[in-house]
Amino acid sequence: MSISNKISLSESYTFIRTRKKIENRAVLAAMTNKQSHDNGVISNNEIDWLFERAKGGFSVITTAATNVSKEAKAWNGEFGVYDDIHIPGLRKLTSSIHSTNSIVFAQLFHGGLKSPQSITGKIPISASEIECDGSNTGKSIEATIEDIDKIINDFTKAAIRCSESGFDGIELHGAHGYLLSQFLGTKTNLRHDQWGGDIKARSKLIVEIYKSIKNNVPESFIVGVRISPEIDSIGINLKDSIDLIAILKDLGFDFIHISCWDAFVPPVTYSDTKKTLTEIITESYSDLPTIISTGGVWSGLHAQNLLNQGADLVGVARVGIGHPDWAKMACDIKYNPKKPPYSREYLKKMKLSNPFIDYMSLWKNFVTNKQ
Repeated sequence: MSISNKISLSESYTFIRTRKKIENRAVLAAMTNKQSHDNGVISNNEIDWLFERAKGGFSVITTAATNVSKEAKAWNGEFGVYDDIHIPGLRKLTSSIHSTNSIVFAQLFHGGLKSPQSITGKIPISASEIECDGSNTGKSIEATIEDIDKIINDFTKAAIRCSESGFDGIELHGAHGYLLSQFLGTKTNLRHDQWGGDIKARSKLIVEIYKSIKNNVPESFIVGVRISPEIDSIGINLKDSIDLIAILKDLGFDFIHISCWDAFVPPVTYSDTKKTLTEIITESYSDLPTIISTGGVWSGLHAQNLLNQGADLVGVARVGIGHPDWAKMACDIKYNPKKPPYSREYLKKMKLSNPFIDYMSLWKNFVTNKQ
């Protein structure tokens, strides 16, 4: 792909509706890190990890996925936003981030099928009764109308706590096979009521959560959503996702975060094309909100290429683990930071605590015991 100078990573950006200005186009995407307390209180380790990336120049800091209810929890060490006891720690986080030039979003989520009974004490709930996988056995419980009302209320209360705690906004986690994407998928949403059927009905949960949140937070509060354009295993395809984006943009979402496992390859659930997911989506509509795209970005050249594809902001995850100052350095398209494996000592210097390093040790060739 050719390099264009129309937009660069170092350029400032202003969110369309709120007019909130950020210093550059770099976003730290949400990453599981397992560093917080069992009661959902965010730990100093998790705050330090995010603060280091804000100091490193990321204009937008996104927290790890944070559960909106006890039964929404999907892993140990996950911080919560389901109780007022969490607010002091959340305020400490937002104050820390705001002491830099960055803004901070909380990623709100419910694990659904991916919330282990061993952690929550409850059988997982989902759009439909579906065979569980991973750490769960048996089948999920199909959400009743009362369950759905509670889920909407839980997301709303969580967003209110985030607003009261100083966050600049929230990102609804509608990607990666968690509850919101389980409602979107044709293989996980088998309902025949108003919450299932075509993409308009399957997106109704996200729509109603958005409406409820907007009715309860200040106008200046940014509300976005992260989606996976394709997850064949649960029945999410790009055609439906393009239709979904029309629904989301017309509703008024401030940003749509496209979660691509690899932002530089063609889609797998679409007609024969050499274009990327980001190109196809951004060329589908002329009046899109802010588009964040994430997936496989490592170098400065990658970042520039993704902006050339039509993204407004570039999200990164794993490269931000080993390189907290990536946002500053990647403004140079020749920047190509060292790839894993990293030593435990190096990762500690990058402000990862032992639980986070242990978790990353499960990723192939990410952590080495060598110095």
